[in-house]
Amino acid sequence: QVQLVESGGGLVQAGGSLRLSCTASGRTFSSFAMGWFRQAPGKEREFVTAFSWYNSNTYYADSVKGRFTISRDNAKNTVYLQMNSLKPEDTAVYYCVAKDSQLPPPTIATINDLNEYDYWGQGTQVTVSS
Repeated sequence: QVQLVESGGGLVQAGGSLRLSCTASGRTFSSFAMGWFRQAPGKEREFVTAFSWYNSNTYYADSVKGRFTISRDNAKNTVYLQMNSLKPEDTAVYYCVAKDSQLPPPTIATINDLNEYDYWGQGTQVTVSS
């Protein structure tokens, strides 16, 4: 079993930055593909960013491209989400996710599909004030 624990959420003004962290335990972290989803009040959960589970590629939702960056430190079993130039519409609960299989290679459809991911964190709240 894998446990994912997010941290780093909070309240920030528009234009500010936050860095979320997600620490994994329970299995070999380096074998997992990691990513982030978010869910705003009254909206469906949506894809934010993820590492490919097949190679070193990264994927970003159009709404965060150029502002958010995903990275990982395998030695610390941690994945990060650096969020810059935050907007009020980024307000949401952010969820860390993990996938422990590498095949088949992802497509744009599957990388965005929340059902592809095997493990979820409990979420951390990010609130961006205008």
